[in-house]
Amino acid sequence: MSHETDPTRVAEVADALGLQDEASLAPPKVPLALEDWLAVLIMGALCLITFANVLVRYLTDQSFAWTEEISIFLMIVLTLVGGCAAVARDRHIKIEYFLDVGSAQRRRRLMRFGALCSAVFFLFLAVLSVRLVWDEYRYEETTPAIGLPKWWFSIWLPVLSLAIAGRALGVFLRQRLAGDAGPGAGEGGR
Repeated sequence: MSHETDPTRVAEVADALGLQDEASLAPPKVPLALEDWLAVLIMGALCLITFANVLVRYLTDQSFAWTEEISIFLMIVLTLVGGCAAVARDRHIKIEYFLDVGSAQRRRRLMRFGALCSAVFFLFLAVLSVRLVWDEYRYEETTPAIGLPKWWFSIWLPVLSLAIAGRALGVFLRQRLAGDAGPGAGEGGR
C-alpha cells in the first residue's frame, strides 16, 4: 500500500470543499509525520500510565504518586505537538467569516497575516518560557511528588514553541510563494 497522495485527487477534493488556497501550497520541508508519530507515542504513554495507575489503585487501594505529574506533562506536550501539526497543516482556529467575505487576494493576505501573527506569538512565548526554565534551573525547583527538577519538564515549552513558530513561518513562506506564483495571483475579485 502506497502512502503517496495523488495531486489531482487532492485538488478535486480541495475544490469540492472550497480549500483551493490550502491545496495550492507546496508540502513542508520537514515531514508532518514527525508530529503525527510524536502524538501517537505520547498518547500511548498516557494510556499506559493511566491504565497502570487505575489497575494498581483497583487492586491495592493506593495509586502511583508520580502518574499525575507525568500525565500532566505529557498532556501539555501533546497539546503543543498537536498545535504544531495544526499550524503546519494550516488547520488552526480561524475566523472564517473574514476569509470568506472578500477577494482571493484578500484571503491570501489574511492567511499570510495569520501565519505571521502565529509565528510572532510563539516566538514571544518561547522567549518568555526560556526565562521560566532559567528561573526553575537557577532556583533548583523540584516537582512535589517525585522530586525531579522542574526544568526537565519546562524545557519542552520553549522547544515546542520554537517548532510551532517555525511551522508558522513555513506556512507563511509557502502561502507567499503560492500567492505570488499561483493561479489568479493578480486577480482582484473572487
